[in-house]
Parts: sequence; structure tokens; C-alpha cells
Amino acid sequence: MAKLSNRFWFQLHGWFSLPIWVVFCFVCLTGTISVVSYELTWLTNPASRASNPDNLVEKTMPELIAIVEETYPSAKVSIAMSFETYLVNAVIFTDSDKPATIAYINQYTGKIQEINQGITFVSFMRSLHAWLLFPWQNNYSVGYYLVCAMAIVMLGALITGLVIYKNFWRAFTQPKLRLKQGKKTILGDLHRLTGVWSIWFLILMSITGLWYLVQAVLWHNQVDIEPHPPLVSAAQLSIDSTEVPIAPITLPDALIIAKHKFPDFKSTYIMLPEHNRDTYKLYGEGEYVFFDQYSYGVIVNPWTGVIESERSPAKMNALQTLSHIADPLHYGTIGGIWTKIIWFLFGVLLTGMSITGFMMWGSRTVKATNRNITTASTKNESNQIFTQQELKQ
Repeated sequence: MAKLSNRFWFQLHGWFSLPIWVVFCFVCLTGTISVVSYELTWLTNPASRASNPDNLVEKTMPELIAIVEETYPSAKVSIAMSFETYLVNAVIFTDSDKPATIAYINQYTGKIQEINQGITFVSFMRSLHAWLLFPWQNNYSVGYYLVCAMAIVMLGALITGLVIYKNFWRAFTQPKLRLKQGKKTILGDLHRLTGVWSIWFLILMSITGLWYLVQAVLWHNQVDIEPHPPLVSAAQLSIDSTEVPIAPITLPDALIIAKHKFPDFKSTYIMLPEHNRDTYKLYGEGEYVFFDQYSYGVIVNPWTGVIESERSPAKMNALQTLSHIADPLHYGTIGGIWTKIIWFLFGVLLTGMSITGFMMWGSRTVKATNRNITTASTKNESNQIFTQQELKQ
């Protein structure tokens, strides 16, 4: 009965991993690259590096926006973003001959180092990993659901694998890797050893992946996790019949208001008003390590300076908290470059584990097929001999 049970779990483990092996392996590989996509950009593109040989003071977001507006007088700036300290900032704008353009500007020197009008390597890898570049329609993508479903596959493979691998905890204190006992033994030892040492990583990827699946269902059903920023009341507009109305609150004023509200606030994503009734949307990070770079938010009325709404980890509900801690845990940004390296290494191990699992399955399948062919051939020969003997009699 115990052997039958082990066989059942082994077959179940295979079914969790093998039918969609190619997709699973591809998602693991693209996710691993996505973890260090910014660093790969830094290595391969000198224009992305925020060099500061003269130890200059970092310029503020309003100063960087002003530089872009001075360089392109007819530009309409919509968004400004900051990344890691070793990467340049980005200012997104539109112009008469430049739709949806990104200006990469060194926050120390104020120099515009690159103008990009296409998709970036980071955006491409994140999109490829998250939804396999499937199109989005009505707030959902088939590719996004397919990638999120890999969390179920991963969790199922982890559970069944631990059931099969008896006393798996011994691999922590007595790791076994037999290199001189043939290909099958090496693959098996590598697969089991990698799986045990990656348990924490598999659990983390499974949980965050399941959250992304829940999030996709909410998006698909038009359930808002974050409330929409309110519009300015028409009665608050300072409208003069002879002049174009100009809001009295500038972006530097709005940032000061946000800083007064959250003293540890560091802006990472700024959206400028698109029309007279729009607001300053200021998002950033603070003292909470496990929350993403958009966990703090202040919506400032450009006409009155009033904070129309705010966001902070202390005031988030359960869904909002999950939404803002999922990415740092999934991509390993909680500790900067060092945790990214750890996530990258375990991503490589996870990708390798899916490959060794498939190789083990392929080896068993080929042997089983050859065995069946040999058995069938032997039976045919026996039947022919028996028939010949019958004919002689």
C-alpha cells in the first residue's frame, strides 16, 4: 500500500510539472532576468548610468522637469520617475513630433543622456514575464492568467515533491550530490538538492503568484483595490474670462505639502495635472522596508493646496497591503542590489530545477518506451514460435 501511495504522489508530482513544462521554464527564466533587468540595463547602456564624479547634489524632480521643458519648449510633461541611485531619472512627455517620449536625465549633472520613444528592455522583460506579451482586453489578458496559474503548478510540485522526498530536511545538514554514479543519479541529486534549498523561494513565489491571480480576477471584474483620485470641484477653479487659469500651487509647493504630511516621504513617481480639474499625484516610499516605492501617496489640489486623499502603509486595508508588498517580495527589491542578487541566484536554481526535472522525466520515458518495445517484440517472437510449432504438429 505504501508503494502504491508513493507511486501516486510521484505521478501527481509529474503532472504538476510536465504538461506545461515549457511555459513554466520560460516564466522562471524571464522572471530571473527581470529581477536584474535594471542592472543589466546599467551594464549594457552607458546612457542609463547616473555618474556623479564631482559629487554634485542631487537635483529635485521639479528641476529635472524644468530642464526638459527648457530643452523642448512645446513639450507637455506628464510623469517623472526615479529609480535606484545609480540609474538616471526619467521624465515622460509628449511633443508635436515626439509622442510618448522618455527623457533619461542625470539627476546630478542635469544632462539629458538619452531620448527613448520605444519600449525599454526593463518594460519588455517585465511584460514578457508577467503576461507573455498577450494583448489586454477589458481589463484582462489571457497571458496574465496563464502566468499566474504557474503559482498553482509551483505550489503543487513543491508539496508533492516533499511528500516523495522522505526526510528531505537531511539535505540541509547532509547534502548529497553523487557525481560518479551516472547521469540519472546526478540529475536526481541536483533536482532534489535544489528543491530542498529553494523551499522558501518556492513558497514565496507561489504565494505572490497566487496574489497576482486574485488581483487579475479583481481587475477583470472591475473591482478597484485603490480608490480613484478625486477631481477638483469646478467651483474651486480660479477662472478669469480674459486669461487662461493658472493654478497657484506649483509642483515644488505640492512636494513640500507631501513632506509635511509624511516626513520620511521620498518621491519616486509624480503625475502632473492633465487638465484644470486634475491634481498632483505624488507617490513614493518611506520607512517601511517591505512595501514598494509607491506605498506612500499624496493627492494635492493645485488650486487650494489641500490634500484630497492620501496613502500610507498604516492606513491600508488587507488588499492594498498585499498589493504593495507583492512586488518587493516577488522581485527581491526589499534590500536593494543584494537581495536582487539572492533572488537572481535562486531564480537560476528554479529554472535549472525545471530543466533537470524534465530531463529526468525524458530519460524515464525513453527507457519505458524502449522497454515496452522490447517486451512487445519478445511477445511477438514468442507468438511466432508458438504458431510455427502448432503448424508443425
